[in-house]
Amino acid sequence: MTEFNQSRNPSGCAGHGAGGDPSPWVRRFSALIPAGGHVLDYACGGGRHALWLARHGYRVEAADRNRDALAGLVQEQGISTREVDLESSDWPYVGQFFDAVVVCNYLYRPGFERLLDLLPEGGVLIYETFMAGNEQFGRPASPDFLLLPGELLTRCAGWQIVAFEQGVVSSPRQATIQRICAVRGPALATVLP
Repeated sequence: MTEFNQSRNPSGCAGHGAGGDPSPWVRRFSALIPAGGHVLDYACGGGRHALWLARHGYRVEAADRNRDALAGLVQEQGISTREVDLESSDWPYVGQFFDAVVVCNYLYRPGFERLLDLLPEGGVLIYETFMAGNEQFGRPASPDFLLLPGELLTRCAGWQIVAFEQGVVSSPRQATIQRICAVRGPALATVLP
């Protein structure tokens, strides 16, 4: 587990809305997704991650409840869009699987297990959002939208944790975030010589 106070986080997830560059965290760990893999950009907003992933050869489904945000993605090659309320009891992904799920700046705890169920063995979760402590810097400030310390580790217990970080970032704006990259499946044993 890495805790950090990062003074330089160019184009980081925290604080970015629809525009801007994709998160360095997403770019870094997208290499774990199989070439041409099917990726769900969950609560995609303006689709900066969907665009980046599609331009790098992945088949992307961009899901969000904001029709206007999705409209800018409709004509993009490699991207399908789905207007959906991910907090509804009407779950649109029953029986579906993805090679990877990307989530940035979104938290809905009651749906977390459904989100994890979208990934079969070997599926990659790349997740980054705000955590407790962010209320000192602004929004989001409600505990409903802030991860608890180590919460992503707890939710991914039994998975292969590739990387985990939590702490304060200073750029593009000061915020407290938590991020994880995890692969569904038991942790790999390390054999020492």
